[in-house]
Amino acid sequence: MFTIELTLKHTAMPLSVQKKEQSEAEAVYNSVADALRSGNGQLLELACDQQPHKRISILGSEVAAVQIFEKSGTATASGRPPGFFALSSDQ
Repeated sequence: MFTIELTLKHTAMPLSVQKKEQSEAEAVYNSVADALRSGNGQLLELACDQQPHKRISILGSEVAAVQIFEKSGTATASGRPPGFFALSSDQ
């Protein structure tokens, strides 16, 4: 399972959709990356394979970052999923 995670401007909570096939995940990633490059306000509509009724529609101009990663059955060394940042209370 591949996860495409979007970080939106002025929003701390990322949005994500999952795709079963790497080619489909790459296509979604590329369409979001193209919207980032163009900077226009086109509407992006994303659907999730893991949760068939989950759909996301966002303006391309509101996307701050996009990443793609493969979800494996094991947790990462830190026990956290990959991401752009992590909030921690360890201080």
